[in-house]
Amino acid sequence: MRWPTGGIARAASVVAIGILVSRILGFTRNVVLANRLGDSPAADAYEAAFIIPDFLNYLLAGGFLAITFIPILSRYRARGDDAGARTAFNAVLGPVALLIIGLTVAAALAADLVVGWLFGSGDRLDATQLAEVARLTRLVLPAQVFFVLGGLFTAVQYAHGRFLVPTLAPIIYNLGIIVGGVVGTSSGEASATGFIVGAVAGASIGNFAVQWWGAARAGFRVRMTVPDFRHPAFREYLVLAFPLMLGQSIVVLDESIGKVVAAAASDGSIFGLNLARRVNMLPVGVIAQAAGVAAFPFLARLVAEGRGAEMRESMGRTIRTVLFASGGAVAAVVAVSLPAVRVAFQHGAFSENGTVLVAAALVGYSLGIPAWGIHQLFARSFYAHRQMWVPVIAGTAWVLPAIPLYFLGFRIGGIPGIAVAASFAVTGHALTLWLLWRRFHSGEGLEGMVRTVGQVMLGTLVAGAAGWLTATAITGGQVPGMSTGVLATLAGGVVAAVAYLATTYAVGSAEARSVVRRR
Repeated sequence: MRWPTGGIARAASVVAIGILVSRILGFTRNVVLANRLGDSPAADAYEAAFIIPDFLNYLLAGGFLAITFIPILSRYRARGDDAGARTAFNAVLGPVALLIIGLTVAAALAADLVVGWLFGSGDRLDATQLAEVARLTRLVLPAQVFFVLGGLFTAVQYAHGRFLVPTLAPIIYNLGIIVGGVVGTSSGEASATGFIVGAVAGASIGNFAVQWWGAARAGFRVRMTVPDFRHPAFREYLVLAFPLMLGQSIVVLDESIGKVVAAAASDGSIFGLNLARRVNMLPVGVIAQAAGVAAFPFLARLVAEGRGAEMRESMGRTIRTVLFASGGAVAAVVAVSLPAVRVAFQHGAFSENGTVLVAAALVGYSLGIPAWGIHQLFARSFYAHRQMWVPVIAGTAWVLPAIPLYFLGFRIGGIPGIAVAASFAVTGHALTLWLLWRRFHSGEGLEGMVRTVGQVMLGTLVAGAAGWLTATAITGGQVPGMSTGVLATLAGGVVAAVAYLATTYAVGSAEARSVVRRR
């Protein structure tokens, strides 16, 4: 079976639209968080409560279940053994369910100890704050069960080329947080409990129940049997997932390291840093994540069918497109971060100081947008070849130098300095994957990539400067009022977009000329 021509592009469009909707809802969630909690200790507690649950997810490779399970299903489907694929699904589901439930219980019991270790030293958080973070951690932990098991249902749908239902997961999850937060803070009290309860509800519905239904539509049924840890499919899953469980990549730990370092600053700093990171994940998700998620099943199938040259050509073409789109996103963020953050978040309990902090950190994070795209695609290309250790070792190798880099960034530039350090780390990781790909495979499909990078960098510099000068001329370099902020955001964004397209077109970018031709 051959993937249809243009399959990656069509799938990426579906995923990109779904991610865009979910990111818009995520943006709305951030607005509600800022409005109800502001840059307060309650907001910091909310952010800190996710560190242990997120690590638990990573420990069981929950965030990588689609990556580890798709190659297994693809091999069965490549030889037309749908019955074998269904058996493999159930063989993996039972043991994984048992493991994630056991780890969740253990994490709940150890929450006070771990929270104290992360935030208790150096007067980062006082005793009351530590107790609140531990309570919220235990409250949100069950969501990880739904994330991990839902990841298997999602993998089934991806392996069948079905992308629509999986895109509903983050949409419903964000809706749960928004509704829970609004209802939970209706009395006016700054508490994160409602947001946490909403997160668990959203995960149970969007990431678990709906994905179960989506997998059933693809012909897969859950069979309640005694977990068989000796089944070949489960053993193969362990072989593929073990490197991801053992190695904790910088792109995985980036958020947690940033939160721990930011805890040494004033109240609201953890929230402000992570708010900037989540806003930055809007273009990362729409551009890089959409391309990576959509491309992986196609790349894995091409590898399974022995069509290596076609796989490398598709990968190179997708990387060029992602780099081009990422450069425009960086220019836009640099141009309008201050007025855009003011318009979006400076309402209710969120202060002007919070606006300045988030806007500066957002610029720092935006520098890493192209690297996120490169990382997503090179890592998935290694995964398609079942070379799990290569990207894991590369990413884990960047963790140790990244930790002092984050502290150095904080010492030099405060909270925005952490964001810049994060961009340096993820860029180093992406370039390492690029070099390793050439070492283990070849440069086929990547011809002219350095030229593409140069074109994108020049376009980003020119467009970012032009947009920033336009926005600054309108705001006077100060935090603007609402109407002025809207005008500066729109004008600066339009100027940045036009300048980026014009500059990259003028220097011969094939992607820019393709955009102009389509217009």
